[in-house]
Amino acid sequence: MKLVYFAWVRERIGRPDEILDLPPEVATVADLVAFLKGRGEEYAYAFETEGVVRAAVDRVHAKPETPLAGAAEVAFFPPMTGG
Repeated sequence: MKLVYFAWVRERIGRPDEILDLPPEVATVADLVAFLKGRGEEYAYAFETEGVVRAAVDRVHAKPETPLAGAAEVAFFPPMTGG
């Protein structure tokens, strides 16, 4: 699965994207965040505050309970404000 990181999420992780083979127990966006937090301190730092980082699954905004089955891409980005 391709993972894409934007703005300060990218800066904290230190890369714009990556391709990972996820273990079968990673079934939802929340599972993926938990999995990533265990990959190292840069990931733990990026996802340190639950619910702040937003996700999109195949370019559609997703909630933590959104399933990942069949998805090709998950993007993570900080909340945005208009102006």
